[in-house]
Order: sequence, then C-alpha cells, then structure tokens
Amino acid sequence: MAPAIIGRRIDALEERLGVKLLVRTTRKLTLTFEGAAFLEDCQRILNDLQNAEASVSAGGVKASGHLRVTAPAGFGRRHVAPLVPLFIESHPDVSLTLDLSDRLVDLVNEGFDCAIRLGDLPDSSLVSIRLAENRRVVVASPDYLARHGTPATPDELSRHNCLAFGASTNVQRGWVFQQDGKPLTVKVGGNMECTDGAVLHAWCLQGHGLAWRSWWEIGQEIANGTLVTVLDAFEAPPIGIHAVFPQRKHLPLRVRLFIDHLKNTFGNPSYWRRGGLSRSGDDRRRAAADAPALLAPAAD
Repeated sequence: MAPAIIGRRIDALEERLGVKLLVRTTRKLTLTFEGAAFLEDCQRILNDLQNAEASVSAGGVKASGHLRVTAPAGFGRRHVAPLVPLFIESHPDVSLTLDLSDRLVDLVNEGFDCAIRLGDLPDSSLVSIRLAENRRVVVASPDYLARHGTPATPDELSRHNCLAFGASTNVQRGWVFQQDGKPLTVKVGGNMECTDGAVLHAWCLQGHGLAWRSWWEIGQEIANGTLVTVLDAFEAPPIGIHAVFPQRKHLPLRVRLFIDHLKNTFGNPSYWRRGGLSRSGDDRRRAAADAPALLAPAAD
C-alpha cells in the first residue's frame, strides 16, 4: 500500500474520532497518548479475534501469537524456564518472552500477559490461579549435623550457626515457624549472611550452617540426601505459588494453555519428587517417582 494512501486513511480516522493519533514530521512518526491507547485497544481486539478463530479450529487447541511472562529470578530460572521449550514444542505458532526479575512487575502498564508469584498476593484487579503450595523449612548438610547436632526446637537455633538472608538495611526478618497452632518468628544469627539465596544455598551444602529455604530451592538436594530437614514439627503453613494475569473478559488461548501447562506440571507430585525437570534425554518430559513429595499440588 502506498504511503500516501495510508496517510489519507489515518487523516480520515483522526477526523472521525476527533483526536490526533500521530504526530508526523518529515523525519519520524510519534504516537500521541490517545494514539497509544487506541493502538493497544485495537491490538487486543485483533488478538481476541485471532483467539476466537483458533478456538474453533484444529480441535480448539491451536494457539498463536506472542506471550510475555514474568517470574521471580530464582524460581523462574529453575522451574519456569525449563518448561518453556516443552510448551513451544506443543504450540509452535506461539512465541514467548520470559522476563526473570525479583521486582513487582506492573503487568498492565508493562504489557505482560501473566506473572508467576510466590507468597501472599496483595489485593488488586489481577486474577490469580494457585499452581502449587510451597513449604519453607530449615535444612542443613549431614556433615554439619554430625558436627554440631540437630536442633529439637526453634529456641535451640540460638546455639547454631544460621545462614541468614541479610536485608539491605541489615535488619534480619527472622525465620517463621508454628508452635501450638500460632505463628512464631525467631531471630537468628551466625557468622555469614548474604542477600543472594543461591549463595546461602551453596554455603549450606558446604556444611557452614543451617538455612531456612523454600522446597522449590532444595527439592533435588533433599531427594539425593545432600541436605536434611530439621524442625519439621514446627513448620509454618505453606505459601502459594500463583499465576496472575490482568482481568479480562476473554483470556487469550495462549495464556490459558500456558497456565494449564504450568499447573499440570506443578500439580504432579512426581515433578517435585524429582526436584524439577531432568536436564538430559527423555527424562526432561517426565518426573521420577523415587523420593517423598516436596510440594503439594494446589487446589483449584
């Protein structure tokens, strides 16, 4: 189509709407605020049309278009990123961008289709689906426990070297337990702390102390015996692993199928028994069933 024709059509559209959509100079085109909002709405309508057509073709399971997903860096690296190739293999007409960030992403204003979030969710206009339940427990290497003994109660943590997550303000938030049906927060101390969970994980494996970790971080090590849980009788209630997405009347098919993909995987106890997907061969597509379950699948 000739640029002159496009220009006349844009002029006619702006006249009909009564607003300026583009600022045009001889060097560049720039969207106005109204133009950007109108473009976003039109793109959503076209996506809805595309999803409507896809839902009634190819048995209603064909998805297409681009999917933008965000997840916490550590969890996303270990448990979301490995599932992306499997999803794309099943839905080759979908492309996907995975953003790994520990900041709270604004899904609507930053153009994301869905986010994976851990813990309690703040009240918002977002819709959430619970994918699994994550427990937090105290762990140590067998070598550390052999040298220093096993704590029997949370109070005994004061006699152990605890590898704490150091906040930027250097204020320790404490480890959370449950005693007699009530929450109990214990301030812990030790000679090593870090703001990076992966570093704490490595120190714990090396036998330098006790650590309070999420099951999704330690599942593989629990399964192979390189880490051992302690104080299980005082374990706090689990927190949720959620998929959240903006409130929409019609959720795009690609988003719905991706969330289903995550829920089907995380809801399978064998996945957590393995500690995640295997990194080699056909085992990538199935989880082993040779160790106790680490995370419980969430209810709908």
